[in-house]
Amino acid sequence: MQLSTKGRYAVAAMVDLAEHHLSTPITLADIAARQKLPLSYLEQLFYKLKKAGLVKGFRGQMGGYLLAKTSLDISIAD
Repeated sequence: MQLSTKGRYAVAAMVDLAEHHLSTPITLADIAARQKLPLSYLEQLFYKLKKAGLVKGFRGQMGGYLLAKTSLDISIAD
């Protein structure tokens, strides 16, 4: 399976989210810094991931993103 650049970035961001979530949402800025990805690009990706039901977004001071399902229930094909 070959992934586009967008696909590789999405997978890297989702893996980062799975590794670093504790039950509090993770900000895109944190993911961007750890993965060395452009924040504006992550914002576009996470809009699509949220629409696909793979992540949940939370607003406010403690806002960010969490996986919508357990990491075991999400595959790269999703």
